[in-house]
Amino acid sequence: MNTLMLAIRNLLRNRRRSLTTILTMVVGLTAILLFGGYRSNILYGSLTGFVQYTGHLQIQHKGYFIDGGDNPTAYGIRDYQQIIQTLKDDPALKDQLFLMTPNLRLGGLAGNFSAGVSRSVLAEGLVPAERNGMMQWNQYGVKSYALPIPLEGKGNDAVVVGTGVARKLKLCSLLSENDCIPAVSKAKQDAGQVPDDIAALSMAEGEQKPVIPASENRIEVLAATAGGAPNVASLNVIKANNMGIKALDDVYMAMHLEQAQRLIYGNQPGQVTAIMIQLQKTEQVAAAQARITELLKQKFPQQELDVLDYDTLNPMYRQTNQFMDSMFSFIAMLIAVIVLFTIGNTMGTAVVERTNEIGTLRAIGLRRSGIRRLFLCEALLLGVIGSVLGAVSALILAYMINHSGWTWNPPGYSYAYLILVRVGQDIPLLAGSVLSMIAVTLLSAWLPANRAAKFEIVDALRHV
Repeated sequence: MNTLMLAIRNLLRNRRRSLTTILTMVVGLTAILLFGGYRSNILYGSLTGFVQYTGHLQIQHKGYFIDGGDNPTAYGIRDYQQIIQTLKDDPALKDQLFLMTPNLRLGGLAGNFSAGVSRSVLAEGLVPAERNGMMQWNQYGVKSYALPIPLEGKGNDAVVVGTGVARKLKLCSLLSENDCIPAVSKAKQDAGQVPDDIAALSMAEGEQKPVIPASENRIEVLAATAGGAPNVASLNVIKANNMGIKALDDVYMAMHLEQAQRLIYGNQPGQVTAIMIQLQKTEQVAAAQARITELLKQKFPQQELDVLDYDTLNPMYRQTNQFMDSMFSFIAMLIAVIVLFTIGNTMGTAVVERTNEIGTLRAIGLRRSGIRRLFLCEALLLGVIGSVLGAVSALILAYMINHSGWTWNPPGYSYAYLILVRVGQDIPLLAGSVLSMIAVTLLSAWLPANRAAKFEIVDALRHV
């Protein structure tokens, strides 16, 4: 108690220097926490987005992830419904699973021949209710930008496209006035009829369908079947969603799984290119991946299947993680060095100014360890006060930023994202930064305190 009271009185003897030192720590810790909170929001937000769209794990045919992009039908998974049911019935997985759903990816050519335009698309067949269920996963409570798929309850010929696809296909009724330039009349006259070969295919595919209302946004999608023959489906675009990433927005198309399977496999049994698996918690990925791999080898040895995690499926997440970690480490190290020298200078000056006092304390019986403990206690007080005030300052500023409505457009993205920082929500970041700042404070005070403890009594007393 005597050491603590002496440390407090010594800090109050030079209030200006103590205040300057504390302010340095407050500014430094606030900067670390704000950038760390921004980093956490990006990482947790991107993780949530990837899991919502691709799941924690995916079961794929061996080789599909590397070579299946240009020919997905060659890597179809047979008996996928039986695989899903087997996993659901497994006692070890039952409590870990959040949702499972099949997915079929295919490439094709979409055409709006009444406007004389067409473009290549990357389509996926999905189960709308299950895919919308995936959008509900939000373990970390971040701001979610996932858009529900409006195919639920719609006809089997309904599709959703990215706004880039709608713009290219001149589906202006689905876009705002500024986002779409209608096709010129001449183009409509010259290309108003569907080409004969595509018309024949479309007629065979849709001859049993009712008359198409003029208000619908009809397009034709041409794709190659699993056997290599062309197949065409006449589809109704019900909505254009902004997919966030421009490269995806310009090619994205979503349709009912049954429609995609009929387009690719015709009357043959349908297959899928992936089974998406969401878990209750991200921490369960390693255990679930090992168990699913074991079950697939036991129950379905006739198919070569891989189980890939979200990190492998989304290299962009790993790259973003590494980039943000390196930036945070650099900024934290830079601020730590500034604080280190500031505290060291403060304590060094205090040692020089109080040399006679140190000699007096030593003369009346205070040991060298007592001198060292006194200066370290002063540094600890500075560190605790500065860290507490810095944490409070960061929490206040984080609240203001999170409610400011500030936005920015990341490179390659189609719309603005809110600038948010997770300080109070990221307890490991908050506690780790506070403890690290206190540790840096004690480290910077160690050399001056050790030097003070080594003064000889006679030399200290006659110091001028």
